[in-house]
Amino acid sequence: VQLQASGGGLVQAGGSLKLSCVGSVIADTNIIMAWFRQVPGQQRERVATVSAGGFREYLNSVEGRFTISRDVGKMTMYLQMTNLNLGDTAVYYCNTRGASREWGQGTLVTVSS
Repeated sequence: VQLQASGGGLVQAGGSLKLSCVGSVIADTNIIMAWFRQVPGQQRERVATVSAGGFREYLNSVEGRFTISRDVGKMTMYLQMTNLNLGDTAVYYCNTRGASREWGQGTLVTVSS
């Protein structure tokens, strides 16, 4: 079953967005969840991960600007993005840390100058 990401949009540099991801796997406390992003023509990269216990890891370029969180009861994961820059423009996806689920369509984040 695909994980559904939403919340993307067009935002000016320096702005903020909050992405959401819904899926039953998020309620599995044995699974580490993650946000990924991909720019057309480039490899998909893992942006942030979160365990059910709240342990978080971030890509260096987003550390201090992005916050990943997870609500097991609501089967929802979030990515709060602040101080966005042009380099954050990408399609954002959610999946397990090991990308074990089918990729959904993702949600497009476009940062303008």
